[in-house]
Amino acid sequence: MSNPAAALPEESLPGAPVRAETGTGTGTGTGNVLRLALAQALAGANSVVVYATGAVIGSQLAPSPAFATLPISIFVVGMAACTLPAGRIARAYGRRTAFLAGTASGVLVGLLAALAVVLSSFWLFCVATFFGGAYAAVVLSFRFAAADCVAPERRPRALSAVMAGGVFAGVIGPQLVSHTMSLWPAHAFAATFLAQAAVAALSAVVLIGVRLPKPTPADLSGGRPLPEIARQPRFVTAVLCGVVSYLLMNFLMTAAPLAMHLCGFTQDDANLGLQWHVIAMYAPSFFTGRLIARFGASRVVAAGLSLTAVAAFVGLSGLDLAHFWAFLVLLGLGWNFGFVGASAMVLECHRPEERTRVQSLNDFVVFGTMAVGSFSSGGLLARYGWDVVLWVSFAPLAVAVAALSLSAASRPVRVAEG
Repeated sequence: MSNPAAALPEESLPGAPVRAETGTGTGTGTGNVLRLALAQALAGANSVVVYATGAVIGSQLAPSPAFATLPISIFVVGMAACTLPAGRIARAYGRRTAFLAGTASGVLVGLLAALAVVLSSFWLFCVATFFGGAYAAVVLSFRFAAADCVAPERRPRALSAVMAGGVFAGVIGPQLVSHTMSLWPAHAFAATFLAQAAVAALSAVVLIGVRLPKPTPADLSGGRPLPEIARQPRFVTAVLCGVVSYLLMNFLMTAAPLAMHLCGFTQDDANLGLQWHVIAMYAPSFFTGRLIARFGASRVVAAGLSLTAVAAFVGLSGLDLAHFWAFLVLLGLGWNFGFVGASAMVLECHRPEERTRVQSLNDFVVFGTMAVGSFSSGGLLARYGWDVVLWVSFAPLAVAVAALSLSAASRPVRVAEG
């Protein structure tokens, strides 16, 4: 008996690739995923540079020690504030346009931060990190763009493949700091940010070759109302787990380099710890998608939350350099399983025409909540010490585990594709 679908155009089949932005045939899913992974590797260095230097430069320029981590907090505010506008640009003009706008912010952060260091201007440095956050928000949407390029059953793998590009960011970022921070002795780290701007420009060259779906009329006006989608129990659980995974990673990583500095360790020690932390954040992405396909997103998220708890216990067990490094590696692993798993859960909660709105809402909530953690970590560290910062992390972990357990008690219903 013949297959009726065989007579249909490829674009008509469920999960078939959609037409590229150029309108010259179907999008090449594998090529797009590879380019997005490479862009993730280059652009991810932006975040690593800010996290490695933000608190240290902040402590040198800030009017008060309590403001030392404010530049990193402003970075997170930039992520939250620019997520929804980036989503609107992607919805109206296509994801590639949003990507290039974000990359322009990446170049700007490097130039402004270098100028702020030369002028010893704390507030200009905060403005620079805001644009760094805008860049990071756009970069994190690469994972959802990759999922758009492939069939539904391959989406978790495409998503995690792009995240795997962050492994190279974990090498590029810290090495960029270590090899450039003293090139201009009178203004430490100024050359680092100029180099970061150049890397962002190189990322733009890679992104120009990406071919992604054009927005359709259904993308602009179709789909259910956003409040209806947001009320789904599965979506609420996905967002909450994403929030806790990213909040705690940011909350603890923001304080860690400064805590190491206060314990007498060098900037190179902190850079190496952050390098392995970022590698641990992204290296599991080579197989996280397969784990999600085999065991389900909920179980992968649960493993991530457990690893984050173990990281906090390791941090509480001592203040040696080995404790800090082991803590950072475990924290990175926990973030990967928790955040990638939660992102895969989000993909279960929307229809194709709803994707940019729902994904932008998810990232807005995640990054907005992160800002609270980032603002509080510096003050907690300065006033109460490293141990209190670690103990505080167990409260949101308990909330996420409870939500995940309630969600697992009832079988989630996937939204039909189309």
